[in-house]
Amino acid sequence: MSTSEVAVIPVRIGDASMELEYKLRTRQASLGVIGLGYVGLPLALTFSRAGYAVTGLDVDSKRVAALSAGHSYITDVSDSDIAHALKERRLIPTTDMDQIAGLDVVTICVPTPLRKTKEPDLSYIMAAIDAITQRLRRGQLIVLESTTYPGTTEELVLPKLQETGLKVGKDFFLAFSPERVDPGNQNYSTQKIPKVVGGTTPRCSELAALLYGECVDQVHVVSSTRVAEMVKLLENTFRSVNIALVNEIALMCSHTGIDVWEVIQAAATKPFGFMPFYPGPGLGGHCIPIDPIYLLWKARADGFPLRFIDLADEINSSMPRTMTIRAMELLNQQGIAFKGARVHILGVSYKRDISDTRESPALEIMKLSLTAGAIVSYSDPFVPALTLQGRDFHSLPVAAEVLRSCDLAIIVTDHSQFDYECIVNHAPLVFDTRNATNGLQAENVVRG
Repeated sequence: MSTSEVAVIPVRIGDASMELEYKLRTRQASLGVIGLGYVGLPLALTFSRAGYAVTGLDVDSKRVAALSAGHSYITDVSDSDIAHALKERRLIPTTDMDQIAGLDVVTICVPTPLRKTKEPDLSYIMAAIDAITQRLRRGQLIVLESTTYPGTTEELVLPKLQETGLKVGKDFFLAFSPERVDPGNQNYSTQKIPKVVGGTTPRCSELAALLYGECVDQVHVVSSTRVAEMVKLLENTFRSVNIALVNEIALMCSHTGIDVWEVIQAAATKPFGFMPFYPGPGLGGHCIPIDPIYLLWKARADGFPLRFIDLADEINSSMPRTMTIRAMELLNQQGIAFKGARVHILGVSYKRDISDTRESPALEIMKLSLTAGAIVSYSDPFVPALTLQGRDFHSLPVAAEVLRSCDLAIIVTDHSQFDYECIVNHAPLVFDTRNATNGLQAENVVRG
């Protein structure tokens, strides 16, 4: 559903929905984004580029201070992007939640992690909803973008907002629109990624579709918030399951002496019925490792176990340990004990060319290696420092002397800035978990 497909309704004073529609169409609506992370900050800038005044709200005062000074902390957002939005007064970063009362639209882009028990942690969502509930007024549109299980918007968010006495679809409007951000992807910005929208009422859907239709290239409206919530979980569960499949195939190929990368490349020549997925050291990021667990939790709560997805999670979660054991075997074959061995990790972010280390398999491989007694170091141009097991680590340059000083270099994240020829030429032994050295002929490289 595009902006042009939303019916133009004459404004009648006192009709909350038509007043909001008028403000959205004329760019007079004031927009707010709660949570200025990898999802919220790009969204806020997308709104601002469309001509809206945007208030960015975050409880992290350091983030707000950085943005206020014109500095970005996200790879996909440049300092110049922030500076321009500030200069045009199209972005106002703040920690003051009282600003919500003056906003026409509030989007929620806060984290939805897992607890240690692998249960959904919705505390960030509920904290945002509490802040909104205290300041909710007639004519506001609330959109939840944070990934969550089907039913969250209707069962948790809506009842809380209606405690104010305001009625959804008449006094205020509520929708769910799953975030689809892919950090580091230069081909698909927030504006270019189609938006899925599901409202709690048809009018809620119309207004949310209008909001995004003014800012992104394509909007697809679904019948309910539950459908919209399920869309995001299906997207990332699809990826999780297929990655688990190819990881298991990769392990089997390694056992039988078959080059799994060659197999995938050949299979991908089929023009139908096959989509290439690639093995690796494990899943990372905030979405693919976590979203299927939200779906599993909800299914179990409803008495419907998802055995296939559960198995995929088991396979993917085991990959860092499997890669560490493989590293031990490779050193043992060289007559080097893993305890006391110098292991250098190449890349600690969860994917190439970004600084995000959330759920990164590299961190788990480092922890397992440290526990086993290895001397661990790392290189990552996007992550200058990190702390693991109470120890501080600093990124080392990918230089000949660094590589020669290690017993084993493990390529965990295939950053484009890495000089792979230098790595292959100077590291005594290279374990390549990403096929990053493809095309480089060297006897000291093992592709896993």
